[in-house]
Amino acid sequence: MSTFNLSVDVVNQNGNVKNVDSLSTLDDIDDIDFAKLLEKPRPLNIDRLRSLDERSLHELTGSPQLRNADNASRAPDHADYVISPSVGRRSGFNTPRSQPGFESHPMVGEAWDALRRSMVYFRGQPVGTIAAVDNSEEKLNYDQVFVRDFVPSALAFLMNGEPDIVKNFLLKTLRLQSWEKKIDRFQLGEGVMPASFKVFHDPVRNHETLIADFGESAIGRVAPVDSGFWWIILLRAYTKSTGDSSLADMPECQKGIRLILSLCLSEGFDTFPTLLCADGCCMIDRRMGVYGYPIEIQALFFMALRCALLLLKHDGEGKEMVEQIVKRLHALSYHMRSYFWLDLKQLNDIYRYKTEEYSHTAVNKFNVIPDSLPEWVFDFMPPHGGFFIGNVSPARMDFRWFALGNCIAILSSLATPEQSTAIMDLIESRWEELVGEMPLKVCYPAIESHEWRIVTGCDPKNTRWSYHNGGSWPVLLWLLTAACIKTGRPQIARRAIEVAEARLHKDHWPEYYDGKVGRYVGKQSRKNQTWSIAGYLVAKMMLEDPSHVGMVCLEEDKQMKPVMRRSNSWTC
Repeated sequence: MSTFNLSVDVVNQNGNVKNVDSLSTLDDIDDIDFAKLLEKPRPLNIDRLRSLDERSLHELTGSPQLRNADNASRAPDHADYVISPSVGRRSGFNTPRSQPGFESHPMVGEAWDALRRSMVYFRGQPVGTIAAVDNSEEKLNYDQVFVRDFVPSALAFLMNGEPDIVKNFLLKTLRLQSWEKKIDRFQLGEGVMPASFKVFHDPVRNHETLIADFGESAIGRVAPVDSGFWWIILLRAYTKSTGDSSLADMPECQKGIRLILSLCLSEGFDTFPTLLCADGCCMIDRRMGVYGYPIEIQALFFMALRCALLLLKHDGEGKEMVEQIVKRLHALSYHMRSYFWLDLKQLNDIYRYKTEEYSHTAVNKFNVIPDSLPEWVFDFMPPHGGFFIGNVSPARMDFRWFALGNCIAILSSLATPEQSTAIMDLIESRWEELVGEMPLKVCYPAIESHEWRIVTGCDPKNTRWSYHNGGSWPVLLWLLTAACIKTGRPQIARRAIEVAEARLHKDHWPEYYDGKVGRYVGKQSRKNQTWSIAGYLVAKMMLEDPSHVGMVCLEEDKQMKPVMRRSNSWTC
């Protein structure tokens, strides 16, 4: 079953148009093509739309663009496999069309009002949205524009036919990337993107300037590894939504992409294709034991690499970068799909691992001791289902579930179709644990007691079932919805949205919720958190018009599919 038919009129291989007459409501849908939710009478023959999104890396490696610099030219990378929303199309509250079952909830209008109140202007131009409009407490850095936080806001504006704020944001952050970045006399890499920026107004000179934070002001002083990846992903979403490749084609943007990825693709001592990172370098920006090779960073890294293939020109410096990306993607996809994936069979294999294996024939390549398996994972793993675990490194596997990494794995096609289905099965099977009374657990389970003291450094904000330690984050609603639509399971997303609508607006759009099932507003949660507002709007608009998911989805590259085999150390 294809999950990318985006029209009620479906063109078969013979060129004949077949009309789907009956439309099921989301309540009745069970693994049905989400195309049947659409009213658009636009026929689409997916087999005939061959773009760089669909071309395998094997084909790309052998393409004339990469073999012959004299023939170097831009690949046809903007007629992607999913229909892009029409330029200028408005989607959401008081918009021209609403699907049956997508009646405008009163929250939607309030959400748009709140999102617009969060907009930040620089010299008369909108350049982003602040993290939270909460005047009840000290702002700290919540009055700044964060790169990762702005992504759902940007998607909402793109879906609503307002691309200017996104373009301005991309250009301003690109300009900030070129700044000299020093922390305690140490200079950061040239490609590092800021974690956030703010507009400073000098009333004496009546002049505005941008002030960026590259980690020197952050809690823990950790540079944001994810900012650069989100920037590339958002640039591709802008190009996809507007059909305008002129921004991505600018020499400055091309250089910005190369600088970001040069930091990640440089050679070193590491024997793994994954990216070594410190705690606090991503959405989980406090010490939470995600140091090493966290799934969130690896999934974002993978998606950014694939987006860069669509955006980079295949001539000059771009050609060399593309060749590096192709090689890394092959290695990274094999590594992640083979060693980070956990289902019932894999869990049983690890449970029976032999240890102290030596040479290239070793199956327990990371020397994981079976006794280190946590008890909770045996009960958590359903008969049908699986997920990418939090971390894999020598003698250590972090078996925790992390929502963002698994959702991005689906959207980027780091997860195979079978693995994507298994992740959805897991969410349905473990609904109470992962969704509960407010979507969605940032990670599961929480760490407690002595382990909490060691792992978090006794962080009082990350006590059990709070904040990053098992808290529930409404912003993740848009990622869940996009993953559900891509896998043909929109009914899961609608169920989650209905759960959120019962409380989210009434609670004044909190940043996160506490408790084992997300019952309580977070003890230090900011109200009117912008990405909670934007995440809800994006989720609603994606369900209203599933073609929007094309901004953040990439089709599987079948050349990167690893051969999954039974462990050699498994014995009958």
